[in-house]
Amino acid sequence: MHVTITENQPITFQAEAKKILQNIQTATSICPVRHVLDRIGDKWSFLCILHLGAADTLRFNELRKQIGDVSQRMLTVTLRSLEADGLVQRHVYAEVPPRVEYQLTPLGHSLLVAFSGLGTWANAHAQEVAQARQAFAAREKGDG
Repeated sequence: MHVTITENQPITFQAEAKKILQNIQTATSICPVRHVLDRIGDKWSFLCILHLGAADTLRFNELRKQIGDVSQRMLTVTLRSLEADGLVQRHVYAEVPPRVEYQLTPLGHSLLVAFSGLGTWANAHAQEVAQARQAFAAREKGDG
């Protein structure tokens, strides 16, 4: 499959996938792709990055309200992990009660580009995925 990103610049996805796989170390402890996917692969990290990217700066409770069904503990753990990876910056203001704000770092903003592509793909192919799931469920039901 070939896709043209810009004029006269075809990209072969199979070649790109092979190139990425060649760069991945087989040992789990040193595989950068696995480490990144471990961090951003869960739904809370993905949603935190998207909401912070859309709003620039959010307080903890604002972010929690926008995400919806995340617990306070899970959001705290997620934000701390994203901060540890350099994706989110936490600002604590010396006020009573303390005010804490979160925003993406430049590294976190760079991740939005990849998320945007994923979101575009998901929106473009949502119907195909739903149809595939229905067909799979029908096959599974027929086998059972």
